[in-house]
Amino acid sequence: MRKVRKGDDVIVLTGKDKGRRGPVVQVLPNEKVVVENINVVKRHTKPNPNKGVEGGIVKKEMPIHISNIALYNPVTKKADRVGIKELEDGRRVRFFKSTNEVVDV
Repeated sequence: MRKVRKGDDVIVLTGKDKGRRGPVVQVLPNEKVVVENINVVKRHTKPNPNKGVEGGIVKKEMPIHISNIALYNPVTKKADRVGIKELEDGRRVRFFKSTNEVVDV
């Protein structure tokens, strides 16, 4: 079970976007995630008429390593660490370590 999933609200802990918040758009297999409007770079692209791609400068969201983000806890309004525990009915759920509150409902 992954500690960060698509749609989770996260805060960036380090880097040029430190302190900014956004939802996870995509989780990549190499321990990286793409967060909406975070780590945006300008990409210079060549035009390719065969594929219908126009040339120019395109803004693109690049992946950020999973260790540089943390889940946003709406109760404490801060970044929080996440753990995994098993409930009585056998389900495995994520929980915030500071408040011991379950993330997944």
